[in-house]
Amino acid sequence: MIKVGVLGAAGRVGSAVAAGVNKADDLELVAEVSAGDSLQVLLDKDVDVIVDFTTPAAVMGNLDFCINNGIHCVVGTTGFDDERYQQVRDWCAANEGVGVLVAPNFAISAVLTMAFARQAAPYFESAEVVEYHHPNKLDAPSGTAVKTAQGIADARREAGLGEMPDATEQALDGSRGANVDGVHVHAVRMQGMVAHEEIVFGTTEQSLTIRQDSYGRESFVPGVLTGVREVASHPGLTIGLDKYLGL
Repeated sequence: MIKVGVLGAAGRVGSAVAAGVNKADDLELVAEVSAGDSLQVLLDKDVDVIVDFTTPAAVMGNLDFCINNGIHCVVGTTGFDDERYQQVRDWCAANEGVGVLVAPNFAISAVLTMAFARQAAPYFESAEVVEYHHPNKLDAPSGTAVKTAQGIADARREAGLGEMPDATEQALDGSRGANVDGVHVHAVRMQGMVAHEEIVFGTTEQSLTIRQDSYGRESFVPGVLTGVREVASHPGLTIGLDKYLGL
């Protein structure tokens, strides 16, 4: 049995993850931590793996504590950048054997969407990403959209493609979205949405749209549980669930 602690257990995703762990025959939920709770309970309960769905402001402190106490970490909290990833790598280097998975999205459909987008990228002159989320999301664009755009940009570079055609000379601030490695990313925040992404590709007289939709937080649970089961076998920092799925 893998002993699991959920950080952010009172949140919508955290509560869904806690319920998923409780249903699994090979996992045991031994700690549920909410804002203001002491992390000492993770040591008292001898937790093997934590799942973190908290906030960008809290996640680094949580990882500092867990990694340096030998606890594996599966992280769905967003707000990571290169500086934060490097800090996690440094903590892992000082604690050999600890595995950390940081995934911008745990929905299997979203992971496949990112993989498909990278496959398609070399065949189209243009590509843009549009992501749609609920209005309570704290970051924009989403980590999923940023990782999707980075994958498209990498695939374009590997294929020897240059800049995308765009003759825009006048634009209102933000009208072309964020520029992520040369790929424009647009963030929509709208009541009624949960987590959705479209990647639109275009070339001469044709286009391709890849769309992914998560209609509820339970869509993330199977991917999270895969991470919980596999993280101990992947020491150090892993970015993206695709590495665990062989994509």
